[in-house]
Amino acid sequence: MDTTNTAAGRAGTSAGEILGLFRDVTDGLTKTDVVQHTGLSRTTVNQRLDGLLGAGLLVPAPQDARTRGRPAGRFVVNRSRGVLLVADLGATGLRTAVCDLAGEVRAEREAASDVTTGPEAVLAVVEGLFTELLVETGHTERDVLGVGVGVPGPVDFATGRVVSPPIMTGWDRYNIPGRLGPRYDCPVLVDKDVNAMAFGEQRLRYPDVDHLLMVKIGTGVGTGMIAGGRIHRGADGAAGDVGHIQVTVDDIKDPPVCRCGNTGCVEAYAGGWALVRDLREAGHDVTSVNDAVRLIRSGDLTAVRLARRAARILGVAIADAVNMFNPRVIAIGGQLAHTDEQLFAGIREVVYRRSLPLATRNLQIARSALDPRAGVMGLTQLLVDGIYAPHRVQQLIDRSAGSGGL
Repeated sequence: MDTTNTAAGRAGTSAGEILGLFRDVTDGLTKTDVVQHTGLSRTTVNQRLDGLLGAGLLVPAPQDARTRGRPAGRFVVNRSRGVLLVADLGATGLRTAVCDLAGEVRAEREAASDVTTGPEAVLAVVEGLFTELLVETGHTERDVLGVGVGVPGPVDFATGRVVSPPIMTGWDRYNIPGRLGPRYDCPVLVDKDVNAMAFGEQRLRYPDVDHLLMVKIGTGVGTGMIAGGRIHRGADGAAGDVGHIQVTVDDIKDPPVCRCGNTGCVEAYAGGWALVRDLREAGHDVTSVNDAVRLIRSGDLTAVRLARRAARILGVAIADAVNMFNPRVIAIGGQLAHTDEQLFAGIREVVYRRSLPLATRNLQIARSALDPRAGVMGLTQLLVDGIYAPHRVQQLIDRSAGSGGL
C-alpha cells in the first residue's frame, strides 16, 4: 500500500486493505496506527475495525503483564479464525495439510497415490485425509475457509481445470473446484504443482528475490516461474514448461517418445520415468523413481552415466530459460534433486557455459530449501493471500453481519 498518497486519495481504503496492514506486523496495531497509515478519519477506521472484529478477523492483542499503566488497545490478526486445507498431488503420491490463517502448518498427512487412477479415486483419498486432519486439529468442515490443490499438469487457472495433462489420465477438464467447493463451502484454488512450489520457495526462502525459476525433476520435469514477485502463468497457464522442449542428443539415433505424444522432449530423456525405462532396458530391477535415485546414489556406473546425461540435457533446457527469463535463483526440487552433485554439477556446467554472461553474473543454482514440502507451503501462502484479498474479506464481514456474528 502506498502511504505517500494524500488522505483524500486513500479515503476509499477497504476493510480488506486495512487488514493487510495487520498481516505485516507481529505485535499488532492500534486505531491511531491505522489512522496514521491510511489517512482515514477515526470514524471511518472505527467502522472498518468494527467490521473486522465482528467477523473475527481481528482480535485484541494479548496484553503484556510487564506493561505499566493502561496500554492503548492493540489488535492482531486472528490466525485461528478458520483453517485452510491443501493437497499437493504428485504422480505416485500426495501430501495434505491443514494450516491456520497465518500460513502455519498444523498437521500433515502423506499417502501413496497413483495419479493415473483418475480424479475420483485420487480426490477420495484427499478428502479422507482432510477429514483426518480436521479431526486431529479439532476442527470441522465449517471452519474451512479455503482449499488449495496442486496438480502435476497444466492448469487453466481461471477455472481450476486441468488441460490435456500428459501424465494425468482421466483428468482432462475435470472440475476439481466443483468437486471440493460444495463440500467445504469455500473457494477452491487449483494450480500447477510447480507454480505453487515456486511461490513457496520465493515467499519463504528468497523473499528479496523477484525473479525465480523452480525446476521439479521427479517422475516428470516441470517448471514454475516467479516474475516481479508474482507467479508467471502466461496467457493460458502454460508458461515455463521446459520439460517438453525438444532437444537433439548426439549419440541417440531415434529420439524417445514422450508421454505427451511428441518425440525427443527433455522429459523423455531426463524425467524420472525415462531413467527408470533406461535402467530397466540396461537390465536393472527398478520399478520407481526412488529406486533409480538409490541406484544413482550407490554409484552404479550405468545409473550414474544416465544421470549425468540427464543433467546435461536439463542444463540445455534450463540455459534457454535463463537466457529468456534471466532469473536470480534457480531452485531445483523433486526426487532426482536428491542425487545431489550427480545432477547439479552437470546442470551448472551447461547453464553457465550456454547462458549469456550477464544472465549468470549473479545467478544462484541450488536445491530447493523446502522440498518436499515446497508445494504444500506454496499452496498455503497462495490461499492466505486469497483469504486476505479485499473482496474476500468483505464477503466474510458481510456473511458474519448477516448471521448476527460468528
